Amino acid sequence: MFRMKSFLILHVFGALIAAMAYGATESDLAATSTNQLAVDLHRQLATGDENLCVSPYSIESALAMTFAGADGQTRTEMARVLHFPSNGDVPASFASLQHSLEEMSAKTAELVKESKRFGGPSEPITLNIANRLFAQKGYDFRNAFLSLVKQDYRAAFEPLDFVADASGATQHINKWVADQTGDRIRDLIPAGALDETTRLVLANALYLKASWADPFSENATHPEPFHFHGSAPVDVPTMRKRDERFGYAKREGYSAVSLPYAGNDLQFLVLLPDDVNGLRAFESKLTSEMLAGCARLETRDVDLHLPKFKIEPPTVALAEKFEALGMKTAFDQPRGNANFDRMAPRKPNEYLYISQIFHKTFIAVDEKGTEAAAATAVAMMATSAMRSPPPPPIKVKVDRPFLYAVQHIPSGVCLFLGRVTDPR
Repeated sequence: MFRMKSFLILHVFGALIAAMAYGATESDLAATSTNQLAVDLHRQLATGDENLCVSPYSIESALAMTFAGADGQTRTEMARVLHFPSNGDVPASFASLQHSLEEMSAKTAELVKESKRFGGPSEPITLNIANRLFAQKGYDFRNAFLSLVKQDYRAAFEPLDFVADASGATQHINKWVADQTGDRIRDLIPAGALDETTRLVLANALYLKASWADPFSENATHPEPFHFHGSAPVDVPTMRKRDERFGYAKREGYSAVSLPYAGNDLQFLVLLPDDVNGLRAFESKLTSEMLAGCARLETRDVDLHLPKFKIEPPTVALAEKFEALGMKTAFDQPRGNANFDRMAPRKPNEYLYISQIFHKTFIAVDEKGTEAAAATAVAMMATSAMRSPPPPPIKVKVDRPFLYAVQHIPSGVCLFLGRVTDPR
């Protein structure tokens, strides 16, 4: 009986591994382009000393939907900034990646049922990805565009009346985002940001709650020094755990440590500069290849000291950042050059352009795991026998500003990327 059970479990895992290997190739375009945008945006945003958290996956998903409606120079510029290859099937790749992410969540739910009897993780990964188009009712959107975003991005189409009640429409969209993110993302779109000229808001909401594969003991959490902005250390609540399943690599100028979440398809990645004051220099060398190369680190015996933290920044408007990256005509710069004719026919006196991109995130890391949420809205307007004694564990003290990512291991895509300069 025992043998049969082992065989069945191995068989199921083998099938899962095979399925994920297949899916990873299909979703490679979406994963790679998302990580490339992640690095570009991080450079644009990491200008001060503040904590940062962005969801490159949420932003890229919302803009991939928008890209489906772009044409001409606008499409060319968006493809360049979003790192979409000219010969790639962008919608199919994002559909494959979303399917892979949702499979991960379903897999952990099944694992929890089995593992509870053996003291395994008690909570499955909760992952909610939602896309929606909030459109001006009666507006002449092309059926081919609506069909594509519904089929590949599973974006429902919801008519609203921005002309008659832009404030009510804003509240409705914000409530939808709050509902999709466990009420973690509130007031994504600021009051007054939408008006009677708004024709379409393309929204992506992402909510993640993930338990560690093996939680930290709360009794092991103690105040330890952390060097804020490379200055004099201040004590902060720091978790400690020794585990042989942590991923670890020592590379030039930094160390990488990965902590697996339940199910081992998702990990929390820490990129720790060697120098107390080395964050900025490290950030300037960060590449999407470095992120992808950390998806499957060699497991080592690591004694990890990691500060608890929670980051809840306000809504950030990203239009200027994307313009600086080279996506200009999408924002109608110069005036009259926006081309979203695949979304809706251009009229003599009215055409669509992106007025603003709103993004808001939340992330909390503690002894149990990680809770994180993000939302992105693109507003379109008209105008993880005898033997010699084992070596000692590798000690990693995260006691200085560091980068972090929440990374899907099969695809390598970063759902969240940011920095912690002050864990308080």
